[in-house]
Amino acid sequence: MKNPILAVASSGGHWQQLLLLSEAFDDLSPVFVTTKDELLRQSGKTNGFVVEDCNRNQPLRVVRCLLQCARIVLSLRPKVILSTGAAPGLICIAFGRMIGAKTIWIDSFANVEQLSMSGKLARFLCNRWVTQWEHLSSGSGPSFHGALL
Repeated sequence: MKNPILAVASSGGHWQQLLLLSEAFDDLSPVFVTTKDELLRQSGKTNGFVVEDCNRNQPLRVVRCLLQCARIVLSLRPKVILSTGAAPGLICIAFGRMIGAKTIWIDSFANVEQLSMSGKLARFLCNRWVTQWEHLSSGSGPSFHGALL
């Protein structure tokens, strides 16, 4: 099984949480996608890609990130795409759904009061939609299974 898991996270807390989670599937040789080359090096992840960091206020960066994520997802064709956020993770998940990948969104631990914007959009794209705060979960909202931190 080649590259069954694509694990995507922007820098900062998103990346730190993804690294904690990745211990559960490291034996499956996941491919990582992040927004800073030094994050891959510092964590010892040799199987990975760097994409443009972006958000809704940076339309040109969004376009570059879309193209980069499309190339990665369409060439690797992972079975599962998992993201802890933010925009690049959501973009990879969208392309993953197009190829039939199972998709999982775990909203950042930092979003205590409400879900992130990407987390709110993930509801429409993901097979599993998860929050790390029990009070943000509901029957129609994201599920809660514990926190990474």
